[in-house]
Amino acid sequence: MKPKTYSIFGAGAAGLYTAWRLLDGMTKPDGDQSKRLAEGDTLELYDWGQYDFSKENPGTRASGARVCTWHYKNDKSKSYVELGGMRYAEWDSQPSPSFPNPNDGTAPGQRLVSTVISQLGLDQYSVPFNESANPLYYLRTKNLYLNYISATNPAPYFTAESVITAPPDNGFNTVETDTLTTESIPTTRKGWDTFYQHGQITADLPDTSIYEKGAFLKDIGYWNLMYDRLGSEGYNYTADGNGYTSNVINSHAGEAFQGNNEFTPGSEYKTLTIGYSGMFDALFQAIAELASKKGVIFEYYPNTRLHSILQKDNVIEFGYATRDQPWTKAGSKTTDAAWLAMPRHAIELVARATRYEQTDGLDVLNAQTVKLYLESAIMQPSYKVGMFFKEPWWTDKANFPVKLTSYELTDKVLQNLQQTGFPENLLLALEPLVETPYDSADEFINTVQNTLPGMLTAEQIKMLISAAELNTIGPSYTDTPIRMVVYFGNNAANDEGEKVYGILASYDDEQFTTFWQELELGDKTEREIPISEDFQTLEGPRLVPSIMNKMLRKQLAEMHFGTGSDYRLVPEPLESRYMDWSLPPFNAGYHAWAAHFNIGDVQQNIRKPSQLIDGADANIFIVGETYSNDQAWVEGAYCTAESVLNDFFDIEPIIDCREYPFICAAS
Repeated sequence: MKPKTYSIFGAGAAGLYTAWRLLDGMTKPDGDQSKRLAEGDTLELYDWGQYDFSKENPGTRASGARVCTWHYKNDKSKSYVELGGMRYAEWDSQPSPSFPNPNDGTAPGQRLVSTVISQLGLDQYSVPFNESANPLYYLRTKNLYLNYISATNPAPYFTAESVITAPPDNGFNTVETDTLTTESIPTTRKGWDTFYQHGQITADLPDTSIYEKGAFLKDIGYWNLMYDRLGSEGYNYTADGNGYTSNVINSHAGEAFQGNNEFTPGSEYKTLTIGYSGMFDALFQAIAELASKKGVIFEYYPNTRLHSILQKDNVIEFGYATRDQPWTKAGSKTTDAAWLAMPRHAIELVARATRYEQTDGLDVLNAQTVKLYLESAIMQPSYKVGMFFKEPWWTDKANFPVKLTSYELTDKVLQNLQQTGFPENLLLALEPLVETPYDSADEFINTVQNTLPGMLTAEQIKMLISAAELNTIGPSYTDTPIRMVVYFGNNAANDEGEKVYGILASYDDEQFTTFWQELELGDKTEREIPISEDFQTLEGPRLVPSIMNKMLRKQLAEMHFGTGSDYRLVPEPLESRYMDWSLPPFNAGYHAWAAHFNIGDVQQNIRKPSQLIDGADANIFIVGETYSNDQAWVEGAYCTAESVLNDFFDIEPIIDCREYPFICAAS
């Protein structure tokens, strides 16, 4: 049998996962064994940039495409902040009291990311990524904490008292409960799958509403619906106070309900102490080792982009270009199957070049229906700025310090208490308090004490406080252009080294990205490179100029010291760098589904776009978070990649997916 070649374009989450599973996956019992990579076959991995995978494969920036861990002075032994994706929702594959069957449709968590971390042996680095129970807000020049928002201290918005005396995220719940009856709200991944395509307004809306009962949510923009249900000021309060403008745009309303459930109380996450980029370093190493073990030729081509792609005579022919001259075709090659592990903008660049190829080959990407389906994903630019300081001034020097300690009972906390001998009758009595966070130890213990039939002993109080204490990362929220601040603190791998405290000083998206982009060049510099050719995202975190540093400090001062505060109250940082994800080739930090599309139909067909062309069949595949069930998450990239391998390459699913569909059904 002639040796085959498989080519993957993009060394981010989807590309690396695909390469790993092509080498590690098992063929289904009734599958075609010849589709598996075997001795003598070639696996190619191309990437426009060059990630710093290891000493043997160094690069210009940390691995992970739109994940990018940045260490102080680029030293991995020192403190770090995440300037891209930074966390995951852990799935516990072992039975627990709350979820005795972790493979059913109710167990929470991102199953593929959790599985990858486990199989790569990274569990030892997995730690909670807890969010504050009492975050700080700075909205319309007013500094306030979540638990201060009340009838006597409402949020500064001109709308119903029931809105401004509740947390801003309550707006998401209000829109959902105003629009849907309880029984129509899905509770499982499969349920949401169906809801995206068939979900309707099921609640009785007042005559003043512009929408009517029975309207399909996939044909409604979420911003339109929010405005209808909350009004202008209620919408602004929800938009300002949740931090993400991307959550309140005119995306697919049905999908937005599910996506915004993340931003309601009770969401719990984890991250890696080696930095989230560490997962992709480990994946790359596993790929190289597996290829060597199986006799597969593994070729890694950094600084090389896919220029154009066609099918000719049942073979995929592609043009490639170099990082130095990305728009000029440097050469052509052929492959048996090609994976475009890229976001929408990068794919459209390939389509644009392919359109002008003088050829009689099959141009899959420029078919009208394929172009239409590519446009089903909304590109959402984002911006992140990291800063390091000598001290955590935001905790002990600020007028409005961030509260980074809270207390919460979870199933795992109860299990740990049980193992340490905490009385069973008291554990049962504590179950109603699970998943309720408390800002202080006194509030937590007082609530616990009022729940129990008798008094706790001093030792039991100590055990409870110790078990339930959460060290959090914030964030704080504001309507100013920094939008969100995440406090990573001193998280260096070397405890005995220099103490340096990091924060994600600005985490914003959508229109706020242009506020910072105008400060990137400083106040005495003319633009010399077209924005369309500024590939900062491939180079890595760029140094923040002085004028941007001052603007960041000004807004941080307003958040932590009060309106009109002098920017000099915030110390000069030791180092500051930014990632502008609005720049090419990504042109987005993440994506959302547009309204007026059948999400399931798009997911099923865009992954092998030739399915959208009558009589065509080309082994060109699209994978990544862009067209997934989990947009903006690594999980989405892994799930689309897994579905392609399962359905087109006969690879056995990595986990039991009967109640956890990797992508939506077509109807």
